[in-house]
Amino acid sequence: MNPREYEAIIFDFDGVLAESVDVKTRAFAELYADYGPEMVSRVVAHHLAHGGVSRYEKLRYYHEEFLRRPLGEEERQLLLERFENLVEDAVVASDWVSGARECLEQHVGRVPLFVVSGTPQGELERIVERRGIARYFVSVHGSPLGKTAHLRNIIGQRGFRPRCAVVIGDSMTDYDAAMEVGATFIGRVPTGADNPFPPAVSIVPDLTDLGLGASGVTGL
Repeated sequence: MNPREYEAIIFDFDGVLAESVDVKTRAFAELYADYGPEMVSRVVAHHLAHGGVSRYEKLRYYHEEFLRRPLGEEERQLLLERFENLVEDAVVASDWVSGARECLEQHVGRVPLFVVSGTPQGELERIVERRGIARYFVSVHGSPLGKTAHLRNIIGQRGFRPRCAVVIGDSMTDYDAAMEVGATFIGRVPTGADNPFPPAVSIVPDLTDLGLGASGVTGL
């Protein structure tokens, strides 16, 4: 495809722009530490295997499937508040994924840039503001609305051709959402990490060499 045919770049946040995946892994482990190491191991394994799924869904799943009891609204709110307190400052302070800042600088004002994340909307907006990067993005989109719905809204409301919207993510949740709407997908898989994506998916270890031209994405 001609690079000028690419009309938008849509980034996941944790693990794509910021090296913040471990922050949330530790937070989930702490939330369930009172239930013992086996429970913590199950929670952490599920969290890592389902990156991009919102914490709302994960907390409900851990209670219903692992603890075998419903998650009441009061307990849910307490867990969400505790989780937010554990992660927000750490995510703000986390390192950039290599090449991410440079990628944003290269494309801001040339290609519309967006964030679609499983992080709650208000928290995501605060993190983006506190990191000083809000100026790069046309808009940022978090939970509780799912990623597929966000992608569909961005593409539909702005009139992008689906295949000309490039989604960059680090989880099958990101990949599945991109495939659902017909977008182009690039997977971020850190060096040494297991590749969760199908064999035909283009992957990169970081954002230093995406094949991004000054007016679009090339080399896909």
